[in-house]
Amino acid sequence: MTPPDLLQGGQLPDIAPRRDDACCARLGPEIQLFCVGGAVRDALLGVASSDHDFLVVGATPEAMVLAGFRPIGRDFPVFLHPQTQAEYALARTERKTGIGYHGFQFQADPSVRLEEDLLRRDLTINAMAVDERGQLHDPHHGFKDLSEGMLRHVSPAFEEDPVRLLRLARFMARWPWADVHEDTIMLCQSMVQAGEVDSLVAERVWQEFAKGLCEPSPRRLVALLVAVGAWDRIIHQSPPTTQAMARLDALAAQGLEAEIVAAVLWSSGVPPGLGHALPKQVHDWISLIARGASRLPLRRPDESDHTWANRCLAWCQEADLFRRPERLPQLKLVAEQLEPQQHPPSDTAGLVTMLEALLETPVGALAKAAQARGDSIPEAVAQGRRQRLIALMQG
Repeated sequence: MTPPDLLQGGQLPDIAPRRDDACCARLGPEIQLFCVGGAVRDALLGVASSDHDFLVVGATPEAMVLAGFRPIGRDFPVFLHPQTQAEYALARTERKTGIGYHGFQFQADPSVRLEEDLLRRDLTINAMAVDERGQLHDPHHGFKDLSEGMLRHVSPAFEEDPVRLLRLARFMARWPWADVHEDTIMLCQSMVQAGEVDSLVAERVWQEFAKGLCEPSPRRLVALLVAVGAWDRIIHQSPPTTQAMARLDALAAQGLEAEIVAAVLWSSGVPPGLGHALPKQVHDWISLIARGASRLPLRRPDESDHTWANRCLAWCQEADLFRRPERLPQLKLVAEQLEPQQHPPSDTAGLVTMLEALLETPVGALAKAAQARGDSIPEAVAQGRRQRLIALMQG
């Protein structure tokens, strides 16, 4: 796909940092403010971003506190603006001191320049800054890479943080028009071979997956991790088939939650590498699929009304639809992807319409009538639902 057109001219006043509040006004003229990272990239793409991060060059932690900012960073100096709650980080450099994404030593002092801070970032498209005049600063040619749809690492330090590999995969899912530069692919492969990804904790992996599975093309996330050898090391499960990956895009296009898309991805079994970190909803849906709840009870040619109605009621009970009716349209979409030949949309649409009406059966009235007669309430409710379903089918 062709990358979208970018804003031209190098002026981005809408995201430029401002000094028209008390805190920023207290910072001396020698201190420079920049908007950095994803907000700059998204502004160039014409995409609104609510996440604006600011970089402060030439300041000390003491100067930030005196100006009224509240320190929040544990590993390096980051400050919150007391009114806007925006984050302001001091320009810093970093040095690798251990394995994984916690093994870094940071240096933040007034001597660190903008170019040095941007050099430590992951991708060139995320290593741009906008100053107080709205002027774009792009020392690592991120604008060119963004205009060409190229995801490229800023420096070899990319491989020092395995979370960057997960972010790269997520960006692939977000932008179908983007490609990863071959040098960056090689760097990712080197990262895997060096064992850096082995330090990733399952909870962090799921965080990135949860975001990526809601993007327009989640199969590209999976494909990149497989291509660089990270899938086996992180997930500890065989890579999904091409057909299975295609389902992900189809489900994401329907706006399904990440937890449901993940359950379809891992419908053959909970991945050992992530099991304990997956939300309960993912486990529930994997279990639903394993129990056959994703096979809708379409009527068979030789079934009587009574037999089919009983099978429908049993299926609704198995899928817990009487308590969770919102699952019905979700199960329809999952069924059409997992077993498309058995679930043509023309058939499933009519069934779902009937089941939606069934789920609206006024069970309170049925229970009250059964209680007045001294009958079993569960049996009366089941009988009422059965009669309702048969009437819907015949009517």
